[in-house]
Amino acid sequence: MKRRLGLMFFAFILILSLGLAGCGKEPADSKTGGASSDGGDSSGGTLVFGRGGDSESLDPATTTEGESFKVTENIYETLINFGEQDTEIEPGLAEDWEESPDGLKHTLKLRKGVKFHDGTDFNAEAVVFNFERWKAGNKERFYYYNSQFGDVIKEVKAVDEHTVEITLNRVLAPFYKNLAMSPFAIASPEAIKNHGDKFVENPVGTGPFKFKEWKRNDKITVVKNEDYWQKGLPKLDSVIFRVIPENSARLNALNTGEVDLIDGVNFSDVEQIKANPDLQAFFRPSMNVAYLGLNSTRGPLKDKKVRQALNHAVDKQALIDAFYAGAAEPAINPMPKTIAGYNDQVKDYEFDLEKAKQLLKEAGYENGFEMELWAMPVARPYMPDGKKVAEAIQANFEKIGVKAKIVSFEWATYLEKARLGEADSFLLGWTGDNGDADNFLYVLLDQDSIGSNNYSYYKNQEVHDLFIKAQSTNDQAEREKIYKQAQEIIKDDAPWVPLVHSEPAIAGKADITGYKPHPTGSDLLSSVEYKK
Repeated sequence: MKRRLGLMFFAFILILSLGLAGCGKEPADSKTGGASSDGGDSSGGTLVFGRGGDSESLDPATTTEGESFKVTENIYETLINFGEQDTEIEPGLAEDWEESPDGLKHTLKLRKGVKFHDGTDFNAEAVVFNFERWKAGNKERFYYYNSQFGDVIKEVKAVDEHTVEITLNRVLAPFYKNLAMSPFAIASPEAIKNHGDKFVENPVGTGPFKFKEWKRNDKITVVKNEDYWQKGLPKLDSVIFRVIPENSARLNALNTGEVDLIDGVNFSDVEQIKANPDLQAFFRPSMNVAYLGLNSTRGPLKDKKVRQALNHAVDKQALIDAFYAGAAEPAINPMPKTIAGYNDQVKDYEFDLEKAKQLLKEAGYENGFEMELWAMPVARPYMPDGKKVAEAIQANFEKIGVKAKIVSFEWATYLEKARLGEADSFLLGWTGDNGDADNFLYVLLDQDSIGSNNYSYYKNQEVHDLFIKAQSTNDQAEREKIYKQAQEIIKDDAPWVPLVHSEPAIAGKADITGYKPHPTGSDLLSSVEYKK
């Protein structure tokens, strides 16, 4: 997530669109669609989405990676939905739900007449099958189930064909918001059984688009689900998710017509895009954090004073000025200010190289030390250029005697090796999944999440106890008080250098309508219209 796509690909797309039934994409000068895949009068066309990296898995339950969810959001559906551009909960595959007075039993009424893409029925048994699969799977496979539910779910049972009852061992305050997250989309039990380990490459859900093909590190194609339960949707005939790693190459592909929509836009290019009458700029509501993770189990980083020193050695404002064109703010805590429970009393580590040197001296590293600094190989909404950001941080660390060797890998390998704790320090980030503090703090920094999303291997029993306490009460004011207390401890322990919160930019053709970027980073494309 470095090759530049040229005009040959554009010609290929034009030829392909004319030759394949169902794609429905006409040459650039055509204003009318071709025959739709169901033989209807008109076509919704094909949208080519240029993105920075390939998906890791098309089974949303087995990944934590945004490029995967970008695709699976359109193939699968969850029991509960988020709002169009917020994280307020709405009906999804469940039309209604009810919570018992003690908060331990949740009854969900399922939507009737919904089928999976393979023709099998969506029903209560399918829901039970998915939950049992997630629960029975090991921690290192179903990362999100472990981090969001763990051992909290006691039982999931089918009351009747369209009613599911979920019983918890303890109250879980963000329970319904968790259900709306992409990893908990409901997959076809029959497809899972039929494909086994290959299900990651053969996704089957109930969503507006059906999977067609995946050419690794090139493209993923999804096509219109003609039997989708929401009548009139999707409006597009197909979507091609095309991999173009470099931001500048992606923008060039948009300008030349090779792609129609791109993310990972360089912040410095936004004004140029706005000035082009053939293009339009979109902005994703901010709900992210970019950070430099410090593995607290490795070498000098085991010492809290060393981690604090590195915090003092990063000039966040310089990073914002150089790589975000000012469209970001320095991160102090592990979550943005928009999340309830943010502690605005926590003060940042000021950029102070002398203070950093003093802390290193106190820790016994007056002459510095050597370590690896892993640079993300892909552009993400919170990290426009991982290599250049790493180089800037490397230069500051050099000033306090810390020699950081920059290392990188292919994206999936990078994530896996970091998850296994092989990195000293590493650039990463997080786009919130459900708008709750739990999804930032517990998921990313709790000891239960080591081996899943806690790449820094941070472990603090007091913090853990606070997180569990916050999860176990539905009193929102009390939860916020607890999370604020936890942030104070985390600030002192310094398992990260929080870098920035950004407002990601997206660009597309001027005649695209109905596209609404979601703060979670997973965009539903069913209402998008685009006809060349």
